[in-house]
Amino acid sequence: MDKLIKIAVSTVFLLLFIQIIQCQMKKNLPEFGVEISAPDNKYRITPIFDKIKTLEDVPAGLPYGSSSGSWGDSGSTWTPQHGTPVGADITYYSRYEDIYYRLNVDFPVDTIKDYMERAYARLDDLNGETHEYKRLGRGHESSSGKSYDSFSTLVFGFAPKGMVVVWLNFGITRIELGRYQANVITDSAVIEKTKKKYLASYRISSERYDEAAKEYFLSDASPKKWDNYRNRYHWRPVVHAENPKLELIQIQMNYYNGEAETMLRPWVSDSYYKERAVPSEINVVWLTSKNEADKKQAFIYLNWEKANEAFKNAGNKIDLQIKISKTNTIEILLNGHPFEAESIRVFDWSPSMIHGMMYKNVK
Repeated sequence: MDKLIKIAVSTVFLLLFIQIIQCQMKKNLPEFGVEISAPDNKYRITPIFDKIKTLEDVPAGLPYGSSSGSWGDSGSTWTPQHGTPVGADITYYSRYEDIYYRLNVDFPVDTIKDYMERAYARLDDLNGETHEYKRLGRGHESSSGKSYDSFSTLVFGFAPKGMVVVWLNFGITRIELGRYQANVITDSAVIEKTKKKYLASYRISSERYDEAAKEYFLSDASPKKWDNYRNRYHWRPVVHAENPKLELIQIQMNYYNGEAETMLRPWVSDSYYKERAVPSEINVVWLTSKNEADKKQAFIYLNWEKANEAFKNAGNKIDLQIKISKTNTIEILLNGHPFEAESIRVFDWSPSMIHGMMYKNVK
């Protein structure tokens, strides 16, 4: 009996020691947030088993509960995770399809390592010329006075039929990492085990489970809309001003595919062509004189169908031209041809209005 007690005590101490070592390892690793988003509340999914694979092989996972928010932005995160995310193994329930899926993927490690070294500009760099990003490594987060943000959040987006998109957040910059496909679980034993865990975790009765499956079922659920949002075109934004004293300060863009981009001085005045998705919202900030009080901003909202069709027919090198008149009115052209925006609003500059726009996403 004494021998058994000694073995039990030794086992407990060993487990405690392992936990202490793991906690210490976590403390020495950089943090990141995790979000699980969906295009709309009617497309909510619920993770049941989840694991974020990390380069350091430390445990990491998803927030508790179902997906929320809008495409690419859940609107909430939870306890910070640690390490470098290099993949995911997620089993989830799609109530509106009444299907269980498993997503088991590995992210491209070299790509992840490259992004982990980057910090993207959010403000003018007061210590020198501002660059789109600098290789500052992890740990540069949004705060007063900081000009660059390193990787901050891993975002999952769950669309119908097992479509999953993953983004990397760098403060106000959001970049799509890739589009992945979850597999339908068909093994009856696995389904039964997964369902049992789902009911227990979320305290759902079998009766309510059956009712919800019928109540929220969508027979026409399709990922086509969000797949189409991923269309990319070779384009750049270009600002033309009638006022010779006008100074362009920044352009911020939200894209239909969930990405977000910020352009600052000096490259905002000479933006470059690259493969970009169709923008849903564009914010332009400028000075009409040397007086800081004369700062203006325009909010430009685009319609998906009209904008995508126009980009598709505009050729292989596209200029989205934003013309600012002397009276600060806005006209939009696409390669010199009139281009209709859904809405254009011009205001006196306010930083709170910019941040409100940049964190508002499409469905």
